[in-house]
Amino acid sequence: MPTTAHGLDELKTLAGADLGRTGWLEIAQDRVNTFADATDDHQWIHTDPERAKDGPFGGPIAHGYLTLSLIIPLFNELLEITGVSMSVNYGLEKVRFPSPVPVGARIRLHGAVDSVEEVQGGGVQMRLTFTVEADGSAKPACVAVAVYRHYA
Repeated sequence: MPTTAHGLDELKTLAGADLGRTGWLEIAQDRVNTFADATDDHQWIHTDPERAKDGPFGGPIAHGYLTLSLIIPLFNELLEITGVSMSVNYGLEKVRFPSPVPVGARIRLHGAVDSVEEVQGGGVQMRLTFTVEADGSAKPACVAVAVYRHYA
């Protein structure tokens, strides 16, 4: 069950909050291939399972940017925001990919609210640290600091 915040005042109370973890999402080869088609990134380490068996990871891995993009739908499992007129993705401050996501692996998202501050225009800026965990991996697959703006 996601945390729910209604309006800017409730969003402000989330500063420092641990939003918990999502359920697991399996990364299938079809998803990797679709991402490759959408981005024109058909590097064999992602899209050629036979060749990737002899590669450095023993099989195909997800694109780092695919892993990053999955933060968006997974984040919806952690936080529901109501009572605002608009929310925008303001950008990323830092992104790292400490370990690969093998095709067939399961990932989940851990989210923490670093800060919530007022911004001009009647809104708040929310800074979050997202950690994408891969099942069975000691290192995270992705760590990203994201910034969102929400307006009344």
